[in-house]
Amino acid sequence: MAESDAFPGWHGTTIIGVRKGGKVVIAGDGQVSLGQTVIKGTARKVRRLSPGGYDVLAGFAGSTADAFTLLERLEAKLEATPGQLQRASVELAKDWRTDKYLQKLEAMLIVSDGKDLLVITGAGDVLEPEHDVTAIGSGGNYALSAARALMDSEMDAEQIARRSMAIAADICVYTNGSLTVETIDG
Repeated sequence: MAESDAFPGWHGTTIIGVRKGGKVVIAGDGQVSLGQTVIKGTARKVRRLSPGGYDVLAGFAGSTADAFTLLERLEAKLEATPGQLQRASVELAKDWRTDKYLQKLEAMLIVSDGKDLLVITGAGDVLEPEHDVTAIGSGGNYALSAARALMDSEMDAEQIARRSMAIAADICVYTNGSLTVETIDG
């Protein structure tokens, strides 16, 4: 029996970032699953970081311990380059790509300071969405599709994020409706 067959993998998380009307919202569900079992339904995967009084929102998908390691590193980068989220994100991505320890981390981040909305990956990518919406995690594509369809509506950023997450939760078995929602002005 292969090791992957002996111990089912952790699954779960849908994180979405929406920028509209001068606001950015990052929302995440609370479900953590091990194989076909829900281990926790109220995990908090969206955080507000405040290095040096400078607010940044961050949502993560993947291993929780790995994500916390990355969030700590991002905070350190932000303290070194206050007010420069893109620069701090690029520096984190460089480290993540080249450091032997960090290369093993399995997580993705969505971050925003209200102006920039970025996805940071372990492949060394720092991506800015073209349509002011981005999503990661097991239900990310469902939430992303719903949000893109709602962007032309009268809904504000938070309403779009909440509705998109509800749609993802209806479709993805690794996503639930227990949301953490954080908002920041641009």
